[in-house]
Amino acid sequence: MRKLIQGGTIVNEGRSFIGSLVIEDDCIADIMAGTQQPRGSFDETVNATGCFVLPGVIDDHVHFREPGLTEKADIESESRAAAYGGVTSYFEMPNTLPQTTTPEALHDKWERAGRTSHVNYSFFFGATNANSGLFPLLDTHTVPGIKLFMGASTGNMLVDRREALEQIFRVAAELGLPVMTHCEDTGIINANMKAARERFGDDPAIIHHGEIRSAEACLASSRLAVELARKYRTHLHIAHISTAGELSLANRPEDEGRITLEAVLAHIVFSDRDYLTKEALIKCNPAVKTAADQAAIRRALADGRIAVVGTDHAPHLPAQKQGGCTKAASGMPMVQFSLVTMLELVDQGVLGIERMVELMAHAPARLFHVDRRGFLRKGYKADLVVVSPRQPWTVDRKCIQSKCKWSPMEGHTYRWRVLHTFCNGHHLLNDGLLDGTVRGEQITFRHGQEAGRSAGHGL
Repeated sequence: MRKLIQGGTIVNEGRSFIGSLVIEDDCIADIMAGTQQPRGSFDETVNATGCFVLPGVIDDHVHFREPGLTEKADIESESRAAAYGGVTSYFEMPNTLPQTTTPEALHDKWERAGRTSHVNYSFFFGATNANSGLFPLLDTHTVPGIKLFMGASTGNMLVDRREALEQIFRVAAELGLPVMTHCEDTGIINANMKAARERFGDDPAIIHHGEIRSAEACLASSRLAVELARKYRTHLHIAHISTAGELSLANRPEDEGRITLEAVLAHIVFSDRDYLTKEALIKCNPAVKTAADQAAIRRALADGRIAVVGTDHAPHLPAQKQGGCTKAASGMPMVQFSLVTMLELVDQGVLGIERMVELMAHAPARLFHVDRRGFLRKGYKADLVVVSPRQPWTVDRKCIQSKCKWSPMEGHTYRWRVLHTFCNGHHLLNDGLLDGTVRGEQITFRHGQEAGRSAGHGL
């Protein structure tokens, strides 16, 4: 099958130019600048005039809730939301039921995704206080990395023993696997919560969430993670940076790029001022912080201190989002709205569109050594998205694809619209219509090749 995407503005690897792109089967066969008509016949032609052609988004941070929590979401529903949002690949987190902390649980997720995921998929292997001995059994070509909760987490995945932390960073470095950390200091949070309850009652109002899960808690934990990463020369990827103070921890020459930062939509879009209108809809961990923190994160998107933008897509049922700091669940569904939200920031002058593509496609592919995805290049998998800058639409429950059927963006009008999503050459989303027969592929990685060692026994 040959497909032609013609006449759009192609944005790729720091350049934007009018051109056309040819897909043959599952790969990109050619990219041509200018308005010339490509040779040959095509089974399908998409007229992208006036639109932008981008690499498909790689979301390095989602919670799709399957198995065990499927009343909130599942792989089918959330990968459908991803397709509608121009996300063609995702890395899912291990705090499901059961947790992805054993080879058997990892295999189970691969099988589930192979049956139901509309886009490409992979799954982090979760660290515990006692399972670093399993890391050498992993085939490093099949996992993005190790996910480590260094603060209060869902279930019992908190790793709080210094010996266990040392082992995790050491073994991951030997294997060439990144360690992605959730950094919040549990002791500081617990003390803050105790003080808040004494002052405000058992369920403090949501406006106090950022005081309880404070900037100090984030910074203390992130500093410990950086200390361990430097000690063992581990690639540390700190998830969902929420404070200005954490921005200084990365990008030091002596680290040689091994310490990288992720920002997610919650801390880019919202500040603690928004609690007054959004209330617990924007409750997440780490908490949304001050307007000054938000502004600092936005500056860091543009100047390179933040390497990757993800979503931390984390659905809950509407009833579970009721209450204050104690009772309301933390997390929000955002995978469907990440690309159009970031394109709004482009319109606002926060960053350029080339930089946005770097943050959402190129950098995740590069940092996690994704094989043949994340760029518009000949021979790479044809994962790409066509977006229009002049088709306004408003978020309502009817258009929300996530199983939970709510979003903090409900009522918001976007100017940008995702028109077409291609995944492995399949025309997955065609002007609002999803081809439900399409299934994504398991993502492969090139971790550890530079380490000159095998990946153990494999899974």
